[in-house]
Formats: sequence, structure tokens, C-alpha cells
Amino acid sequence: MVLTHAALGGMLERGEGRIINVASVAAFLPRGTYSAAKAWLVSFSRWANLAYRSRGIQVTAVCPGFTHTEFHDRMGMDKSVAPSWTWLRAERVVREGLADNERGKAVSVPSRRYKVVAAVAKLAPARLMAGPARKPKPERNPG
Repeated sequence: MVLTHAALGGMLERGEGRIINVASVAAFLPRGTYSAAKAWLVSFSRWANLAYRSRGIQVTAVCPGFTHTEFHDRMGMDKSVAPSWTWLRAERVVREGLADNERGKAVSVPSRRYKVVAAVAKLAPARLMAGPARKPKPERNPG
């Protein structure tokens, strides 16, 4: 949000601009704080796109699923937990996200498979989309 507002000044002066926020298909799933943060980013992008579109600025939240980048490597995630067909190429995510932004879309979900996930998530009961129950992490003792 801070970066968006920082960039807006110059864009408003020029009367044009494009903002891409990297969210996730997780924004549509009730799966903890990561999903909640991404859901906020989608909502913020929708608002900003509506608020600034008439002033020549297009804002899009790009919501990919699993994407081949260094993100998962840095987290130490075992990428084999997700089937190979679920993985997208970063180039595709960028291409589709930029095209949707050009069309003025506030939300971009690259690939049909993740469009289906997002659509099902809107219709299915939250308890089904939340996945299997996880044990809560133990509280840290700040003292």
C-alpha cells in the first residue's frame, strides 16, 4: 500500500500509469495469514483500480498459483508436494497479468486451472476449501 501510494503521485501528474500487485490464488482460499494478506491485497487493488481508473491509472492484483521462481526455494519448500501440472512458468504469469492490466482488469488469475480454483473457492463451503485441519503453532514466549 505504501509503495502504491508513493508511485501514485507521479502517475496522477502524468494522467496515466499501471500498477501490478503480486497476490496469489491463495487470496480466494481460507488458509491462514498468507491467504488473508493476499485477500487484502486483492481487495485493495480492486478499490484502487476503481478509484483511479478515471484518472488514467490501472491497478491489477495478479493471483497466480504455484509458479516456478526462487520463492519456494528460498522458503525451503519441497516442490514435489504439488503435482507438476499445477506449476506455471513465470513468463506466462507476467504475460497474462500485464495483458489483464492493459484491459483494465482489477484481478488477474493466470491459467484456466487456477481460474477454476478461484471460481470453485467462491462457491464451495469454506471448511472444504480450508483443507485438512492443521495443528496450531505453539505460542512463543516473548520473555
